[in-house]
Amino acid sequence: MARLPRISIANIPQHIIQRGNNRQACFASNNDLSAYAEWLREAAAANGVSIHAWVFMTNHVHLLATPQETASIAKMMQTLGRHYVRYFNDCYQRTGTLWEGRYKSCLVQSETYVLTCANYIELNPVRAGMVNDPADYPWSSYACHAFGKPARMWTPHDVYLGLAQDAAGRQRNYRELFRQTVGGRLLDEIRDSANKGMVMGTEPFKGEIELQLKRRVRPAKMGRPRKRGAESLL
Repeated sequence: MARLPRISIANIPQHIIQRGNNRQACFASNNDLSAYAEWLREAAAANGVSIHAWVFMTNHVHLLATPQETASIAKMMQTLGRHYVRYFNDCYQRTGTLWEGRYKSCLVQSETYVLTCANYIELNPVRAGMVNDPADYPWSSYACHAFGKPARMWTPHDVYLGLAQDAAGRQRNYRELFRQTVGGRLLDEIRDSANKGMVMGTEPFKGEIELQLKRRVRPAKMGRPRKRGAESLL
């Protein structure tokens, strides 16, 4: 079955996932992570993308970002990949692909799901058993949100800025959000939405996107299609 084209709409956030080919490591040192972060910052700035949240794991990356134009994120990822794959192959005397096919992404409804998605992204190291506290993992945006750590590539989302009128209040309220971690059906929805290129949001929001794009943005319903003339039997 042909893959549906990625969904991208200007000024609507996207959850982006990029994995190493065959789950192999795409970062082998802190120098690799620093290089990736700097090229990400440059590519985002050059292509009009705001980076709101991130985590760099050993063999994959999660980003939460908003494009200024429909093609902004695709251009950013292309530029980033070109620089980083060349760097990684030169450093480790390897050839061939580094990433597992094309990156995956989904739209994220701002008002309802942006902070939930950031929570999911920044808790990846905790779920993986690498740390007990997200603050202990240096390669994520948690310290920016929760403690105000500066990062040149970070653009706070408006929903985050609305948590309080001052920085200290926003950081305190953000830390409070992490007392309840994402789990259960919501965790599955976040994963499925990104992996299948769907939309993460309320049903009315998904309906609006479907009308705008004139294509399906929700998983297809299970079951066999009805035969012609079946309506007369109902």
